[in-house]
Amino acid sequence: MKFLRSDIVFTLSMVLAALSCMIIPPNIKYLDYIDYNTLILLFCLMLIMEGLKELNFFQYIGKMVLDKVKTERGIIFTLVFLCFVSSMFITNDVALITFIPFGILILEMTGLTSMLCLTITLMTIAGNLGSMLTPIGNPQNLYLFSVSHTNIKDFLLLMLPYSVISAVLITAFIMLSYRKTAITIRLEKTEKMENRKVCMYLLLFLLCLLAITGFISKGLLLMVVSFCLLVGDRHLFLKADYPLLLTFIFFFIFIGNFNNLKGLHKIIIRILENHERIVSIGISQIISNVPAAVLLSNYTTDYKEIIIGTNLGGLGTLIASMASLISYKQITGKYPHLKNGYLLKFTSCNLIFLILLYTISVTALH
Repeated sequence: MKFLRSDIVFTLSMVLAALSCMIIPPNIKYLDYIDYNTLILLFCLMLIMEGLKELNFFQYIGKMVLDKVKTERGIIFTLVFLCFVSSMFITNDVALITFIPFGILILEMTGLTSMLCLTITLMTIAGNLGSMLTPIGNPQNLYLFSVSHTNIKDFLLLMLPYSVISAVLITAFIMLSYRKTAITIRLEKTEKMENRKVCMYLLLFLLCLLAITGFISKGLLLMVVSFCLLVGDRHLFLKADYPLLLTFIFFFIFIGNFNNLKGLHKIIIRILENHERIVSIGISQIISNVPAAVLLSNYTTDYKEIIIGTNLGGLGTLIASMASLISYKQITGKYPHLKNGYLLKFTSCNLIFLILLYTISVTALH
């Protein structure tokens, strides 16, 4: 019960799937509902990122960058853009799981704890916005890239203007909110990494990219990754985010059954037509952008609008992006008294970024 209360999106997906099964009883057609390519890619990326995280690879990169920083503004800029850039390649979830605790530690060491709520909020926004550039940046991109059969060049060109504008807005926010006060930071040396293992995981990551671009099959990728981990790090199979995979499966079942209700199907298509972007943003605020992408992709072929809408829709409420819940749990777990202050700061900053980006998207970039 504690787990079900803590993972709202998982619980919602399970309840919806169960209700839909009462209307359309389980049968062999359920197997056709599931997008196995998305699940395989997501599973393999989870395992690879867990392996690199266990080797302190990301912490090493973060400390190496921070060694060159000498001011308050520089520290915040580095922490925020570590999330922004890394989320493009390691997913927003992994970026925030890795760098939010690291950021809290740095702020404590430098005496900047008064800036905790704003800094963690900006790191979370950066993780969600940076991840929208690439197909592997977040789960909804991975899914939409798969079902839309978009090539990687077109995907990158579609989201590049939004990523550039996001980077400019984040930079402006930091410049206005933090001072250029000199600060000395001394970081402990990281333990020596196992270079052989790091190279193995980076090669496996390269295989993921090849599978995404269609150079190798998803089945081959799964076999290679599974074999490598069974030989060397089989314990990582216990660390994959299975609730997220199950969330996808539950929503696939719910939407598959929902699609069989022809009357509702026609109504949703009519509502969605020519309003894909704003509807995607709105639904993301209620059920999160990953299930919103799965749901809406069944009612339109205008995948570009759904991609833009669900990525921008990760801003806004705390539940709009499942990755945002990671930051919330991290900061409130260590500083329970900051819960209300963080929620206020998080919501207000997210709404500012959402309004600005949506306005720009429908004027300058539409």
